[in-house]
Formats: sequence, C-alpha cells, structure tokens
Amino acid sequence: MEKLACGLPALPEVQAPDAGLLGAVLDSFEGMAYRMRIDAHWTVEFVTSGCKALTGYDADAFLRDRVTYEEITHPDDRVRVRDAIFASLEAGRRFCLEYRIVRSDGALRWVEEHGVGVRDALGRYVALEGFVQDVTQRKQAEQALHEAERRYRSIFENAVEGIFQSTPDMGYLAVNPALARMYGYASPEEMVANLRDLDRALYAEPDRRSEFLRQMGEHGQVINFESQVRQRNGNIIWISENARAVRDASGRVQFYEGTVVEITERKMYEARIRYQATHDALTGLPNRNLLYDRLQQAIESARRGGETAAVAFIDLDQFKFINDSLGHQVGDELLKVVTGRLKSCMRASDTIARQGGDEFVLVLRQQKGAESVTGTVRRIIATVAEPWLVNGIRLQVTCSVGISVFPGDGDDAETLLRHADSAMYKAKELGRNSFEYFSAEMNLHATERLETLNSLRQALANDEFVLHYQPKVHLASGAVVGAEALLRWHSPQRGLVSPAQFVPLAEESGLIVDIGEWVLRSACAQNVAWQREGRPTIPISVNLSPRQLTRGDIVEVVRGVLDCTGLAPHFLELEITESVVMRDVDQSLETLRRLKALGVRVSIDDFGTGYSSLNYLKRFPVDTLKIDRSFVSDIAVDQDDAAIVKAIISLAHILNLNVVAEGVENEDQHRFLFDNGCDDVQGFHFGRPLAADAFALACLPPAPAVLPP
Repeated sequence: MEKLACGLPALPEVQAPDAGLLGAVLDSFEGMAYRMRIDAHWTVEFVTSGCKALTGYDADAFLRDRVTYEEITHPDDRVRVRDAIFASLEAGRRFCLEYRIVRSDGALRWVEEHGVGVRDALGRYVALEGFVQDVTQRKQAEQALHEAERRYRSIFENAVEGIFQSTPDMGYLAVNPALARMYGYASPEEMVANLRDLDRALYAEPDRRSEFLRQMGEHGQVINFESQVRQRNGNIIWISENARAVRDASGRVQFYEGTVVEITERKMYEARIRYQATHDALTGLPNRNLLYDRLQQAIESARRGGETAAVAFIDLDQFKFINDSLGHQVGDELLKVVTGRLKSCMRASDTIARQGGDEFVLVLRQQKGAESVTGTVRRIIATVAEPWLVNGIRLQVTCSVGISVFPGDGDDAETLLRHADSAMYKAKELGRNSFEYFSAEMNLHATERLETLNSLRQALANDEFVLHYQPKVHLASGAVVGAEALLRWHSPQRGLVSPAQFVPLAEESGLIVDIGEWVLRSACAQNVAWQREGRPTIPISVNLSPRQLTRGDIVEVVRGVLDCTGLAPHFLELEITESVVMRDVDQSLETLRRLKALGVRVSIDDFGTGYSSLNYLKRFPVDTLKIDRSFVSDIAVDQDDAAIVKAIISLAHILNLNVVAEGVENEDQHRFLFDNGCDDVQGFHFGRPLAADAFALACLPPAPAVLPP
C-alpha cells in the first residue's frame, strides 16, 4: 500500500458536484456506487442504497462495519480481485473485473465492478471509487453457452457416426474422428488436408457427387443418400449421408453439414437376400423367378433384333433312382456336377437355371437358326453323359431335352417354357438321352394329359375303377395257384383307359395312395367272396406303389383291410418292385418284417431290373421272386437272357424262395421255364386278365357237391 502511495503519479483534482444531486442520480441505477478505503477489509466509506438489492445488506451495515466488502467477496476470488485492482492502480488505469459475492441469504451472485483509484494530497492511493452491478444472468447464459459448446464438441469428437462440414467445391472444412477413421485416415486434420477433390477421390460412382449437389440445390438437403466411396487404401465401402445446406443472410450457401454412417454390412446382407430370392441354394444357378425375367429379356431382345431365341428344358434320366438308392447327398453332388457341365457348354450371354428337382432350363439368346440350337443341345447331352465316379461307383447319367423356339413356338415366357416341357416329355417317351423340338401334336398330348388327370381325380368317387385278375399257374401240375389283381379304368368319356396312361399320372399326383388302398380292399373282399362261394382257395396278389410304401403307414393300412374284409393273411400276397425295395434298404427291411409279422406273403416284382445284392436279398423276409418280363420275352432265342433267367431260378431255390416268371406268351418260353425248374408262371399263354366273374368261371370252378350216401 505504501508503494502505491509513493510511486504513482498524481491525477488532476476534479471539483465534486453537489452531494445531494449526485446521491439521487446514483441511487437510480441498478447496482451500487461506492467509495472504499484501500485497506485489508475494503472498508466502505460511502455506498448507495442499491447495495441492498445487490448484497442483501443495507448501507448502514457497511458504514457501521457490521460487514465488510472483503467478507462478502467469495473466498476463492479475494486474492484474484485484490491483485487485479492493484495491478490496474500501478498501471494508472481504471479497473474492470468480474467476480462472485455471497449475499446475506447465502446466495452467490456474479458481479461486474468498474472503478478507479483516489489519491490524497500527497498523490498516494487511499481509496477506490466505482460501481458494482449484478451480472449473474449474463454469466449463467455464458456458462450455458460454454457448456453447450463443450457438449457439442464432445458429441462431435466421440460420436460413432461421421460428422462433417464441407463446401460445394473445396472439400471438407471439418470432420470428426469417426468420419476420418471410416475413410481410413489417421486424424481429422489429415483427412481435411488430403481429401479435397470429393468427386473423383471419394465417390466411386461417376457423377455421384454431382447428384449430391443437385439434390442440395433443389431441396436444401439430402436424406439417406447412399453411395459407394473409396477409403484411403482403395477399398470400396457403402455409406448413407444426411446433410443440409447452411446459408448466410443473403441466401448463399456457406457450407454443408451432416452425418455419415457406413452401411456396407447392410448392403451385403441385402445383396445376399436378393441373391437367395433369385438363385438356387444348392447349385447357385438362377431360380425360377430369375429365369422368367431372363427369358422375357431374351424374348424382347430377339423381337427388337428380328432374331431367334430358344428354350431348352432338361430333365436328368433316372435321377430319382440314384437319389433314392445312393442317398440325397450323392444326388445333391450329382446336381452340382451337372451344373458345372452345363455351364461349360454355355456362352456368357445365355442363361442356365434350375427349375426344380432334376430339371434345368437353358435360355439361348441370339441364335442364328435351328442348326446352332441343335449343336448346343447335342454338346450338352454328350457332356452330361460323361461318366462320374462317386464313392467308388462309376455312374453315367443321361438327360432328355425338349426345345421350343421364339417366335415360332410362342411369344411369351410361359408358353415357351410349357412347350419346351412338353417336348422334353416326348424325348423321354422316345427312349431318353435325346432331344425333341416342340410340335403342335405335343401340345395336344399335354392337353390330353391334363384332361386325363382331371378325370382321374373323379374316377374313384364315381366308381369307375374295376379289377381284372390274371392266373398264376404251377408249372409242374398246371393248377391255378394264385391270381394277380390288375387295375382297369372304365372312363365314361374315354372308355377303357390303359394303365400305362393313367398309373404314372396317379403316381405323380399322389392319387395312387387312395387308389391303391381301394385296390387292396377290393381284391381282399373279392377273395373272401370266392371262398364263401366254395371255390378253391388261392392267394391273391396286389401291387404296392412306391408312394404307398414311403408314406410309412402301409402296415396299418394292410392290417385294417384284413380286419375289415375278414381275409386270412396268408391268402394275401403283396408285390413290391425291386427298385422300390432298394431305395432305402434299412427302411424297407423294417417294413417287410412288419408285414410278414401280419402273416401276409411278400414277393419281389420285376426282379433283375434293380440293383439288389445277395447280401440284401438273403436278409429280406420275402417268399417269392418274380422274373421281369423283359428277360422272359427272349429266353428261347437270346443266350444272355436265358442265362440270366437260369441264374435267378437257381438263386431263388438256393434261398428257399418261390420263383414266378411273368410275361410268358408262347410254348417255347413255357418249355424253357419248365425245363429249368421255374415254379410258377403268369402270362397270356396261360390266361389273360379277366373280370372277377369270368375269372371265377374259368379258373376257380366250385368243388362238386358231395351227395349223402
């Protein structure tokens, strides 16, 4: 304090105005005017009445030393305030500072003080005169602003999504760390400094930045603006931007600001979903949905260019047998192998699709004519037929192909596919491993096939089915020892329909299950009726379809029919084809054992056409082997067939099985079978299939009545 008094220059003295007038003026201001001594307590010598509102103390409290200004100054601010005032006095200038005071009620207030030092006659600073105002609201507003800025900065720095400010043509003004990391930069500063040409250096798609600017110009914002961009290392990622234009008072764009999120994972997921919706899961080929689209494109292209387009419908021959006998895993591998082979035969402009199951469809674009289509299809047939080794087994799979051509065979996708399908079925009928072009006659055949199926659905309910019976004859005695029930369909519209026409349709559609149960029930009931008429008792044979066996309830069905009709089980023989038995050996073995437990007889039909081994055959609980007619037809002239039939007869007898030869139509066949020890025969040479009444009269005469003595 002495230093202040001795070392400072004197200020000019100013004559004071009238004290009363000055006091009135000062009292009118918000805040308080004061005069304080420069001492340890800032002793108040004068203060206006505004001190009450500001500090909570009236003027008398200060003037009578009940409270000092030093006391109400916040303890944390006292040293700072004193140092600032003394520094200003030493510099010979007015002082202005902000600090906190503690009101009489304990509340804190921010104040702003403006003051000047007062000298005595010797030029020493002895007092301060000044004015103190409450600036609490302003300080709170400033603090709120600072807090908001701090929070914004924290959000900006720590946000997971990218945040940016950019200009239309000068790159980025500011980016946050998340955006820098997203784009592969070590820091925001590095990114701002190096990434300037956004159009070429950032966006991977040409003109994408131009589209961003266009939308900004038209709408002042972009929402979910998705783009592919390059990271610093060249990798491409997907982003989504939301941004707005910030304009000055005149409406000119100052900059853009917005956010960026990476959506690469979402885009990859969406791509996978789209791929799965349009491609086959096993082979990766286009599926039916994409096929229609590609075919329609090929049609439109051919129509515009006056060109030819072709559809080739491919079906693998005997795939179902391979799938059932070797397992679905082998079947799936086969489909993959065939897919690769088909691709090797195709041009980049063509399409190969999997229609479903073992069916494929080729769309051949821009064909010069039938010769080029034929050449491609021949190459496909030859390539598919190449041998294939799986699990040590050498397989050869062939295919049948049907072809339709635009515009001659149809001008829309659905028609071309339908006609190619019809042509494929024709190729199968003509021997498989070949191709056929569509013709109008095929369309008629397909229509008839559909009409037959529709009529077949009503045949059972309309009682249109009948059974005919063909005798089985014991070779040694010539006696009828059994009968096979054969299904016939008397259609009111078509007359007698051949089984070859409707049985495959019934099998495909699933109608064979209900029809087969009807056959089983009717045959058993007929046998019971013959027995009640006193006719010779013989077992009756009924064929079981593959669908009946795979349903899993065949044992329950047979038991129910026997219970319902009252037929003794040993008078029923169930015929199951060799190929059906071999589809699932373990399941077949279990089913056959359960059937045998009922007491019925079991025979293997069409023996020699499948792949059964001795190991399996000796395990199966069967009673009879039926030699397929394909071996019997040429036994008198074909040494190979004769050898096969002899081997089957010998094998059956070694395994204690009965042997039946079917399809015996002449005396030479009869003699050969008799000479080689065949047990029973069946065929036109011994009797054609007959209706029940006719069969009974011809083959089952009633026993003569015994007259009482």
